[in-house]
Amino acid sequence: MDAVKLALVGVVLLLAGGAAVASGVLPADEAGAIAERVWPILLFVVAVTIVAELSATAGVFDVVAARLARWSRGRIVALWLLIVGFAVVVTAFLSLDTTAVLLTPVVVAVARANGLPPLPFAFTTVWLANTASLFLPVSNLTNLLAAHRLDEAGAPVPFLTLLGPSALVAVAATVLLLWIWHRRALSGRFAISAPPRVADVVLLRGSAVVLIVLLPLLVSGMPPWLPALAAAATLTILFAWRSPGALRLRLVPWQLVVFASGLFLAVGALEARGSAQVLAAATGTGKDLLSLWQLAGVGLVGANAVNNLPAYLALEPVADSPVRLAALLIGVGAGPLITPWASLATLLWHERLRAVGIDVPWRRYVLWGLLAAPVVVALAVIPLAWR
Repeated sequence: MDAVKLALVGVVLLLAGGAAVASGVLPADEAGAIAERVWPILLFVVAVTIVAELSATAGVFDVVAARLARWSRGRIVALWLLIVGFAVVVTAFLSLDTTAVLLTPVVVAVARANGLPPLPFAFTTVWLANTASLFLPVSNLTNLLAAHRLDEAGAPVPFLTLLGPSALVAVAATVLLLWIWHRRALSGRFAISAPPRVADVVLLRGSAVVLIVLLPLLVSGMPPWLPALAAAATLTILFAWRSPGALRLRLVPWQLVVFASGLFLAVGALEARGSAQVLAAATGTGKDLLSLWQLAGVGLVGANAVNNLPAYLALEPVADSPVRLAALLIGVGAGPLITPWASLATLLWHERLRAVGIDVPWRRYVLWGLLAAPVVVALAVIPLAWR
């Protein structure tokens, strides 16, 4: 699904949601409540996308990746592990889409520049874009949707306290599986290439400073859209001064905004028709390990059957406690490793690979995902049962 198709689906969903409001299926006050809940999330998505795109244009990701190559001292597995860490940080703070869209071509370029096979590095970014998206609310759109419910639950550091151990397990399991499948390609040494040329040092340093300031502010407790919007405004002013040609409308992910807005309305209409009662029978109600596996498994299946965002929205009403909500987030966050459409990040990743001349057969992706997704999700749920 490319950007145009995504926007068309969003328009259809918006029209369907509008019809539901007009017909009374979705009451106007409930539609207003959906809008009030969603606008800060979509504003954050727009702002952080602009920040990531402009930072990539300035060369921040290229320079960091080249620095990692030097730190590896020519050992392939060391470079891979450093890129694993880089992908986890980028995913956690700047969202999974940033890793899939912007980091993927960077690590592919680094691999090629140093004479290494790019596929192990490309699979690392797409898998970690999903499984490392459990750390923070800003890591994934589904996390942002769930964060307010965790705040209401009264946990001291709601999201990280609840999901941090599971996120660590998910990342560790992902890295182990990737190493098992790519261990031959990741052995040996390589000759370190020259670092990339920086077109504008002022842009590079300015963008780096903005990112360094932004990252801790995203977890400071203030609404995430606020520092993200300030960072986007700062970089926009910087680029207007140094490189105005880089400021284009394509920086705004309007296709995703339209799609998400329509999806929220459409799922809200289904909830108004009693979909939660139907799903409750499939997900159970307990908090023991088997019940949590059941809920996470339904989330995994739903994400890979349709998409992780509608799967979360449909199942959210049956996740009626912090632990069950965390299990659902694991299923829809770490589980979309099987089908291409399970996560928008996966589709964007595939498009970026094709743009740089790499074709990954979906059959290989699906087969590896069928093995990895259940293992990662099942292991990540286990820490929840110890609470």
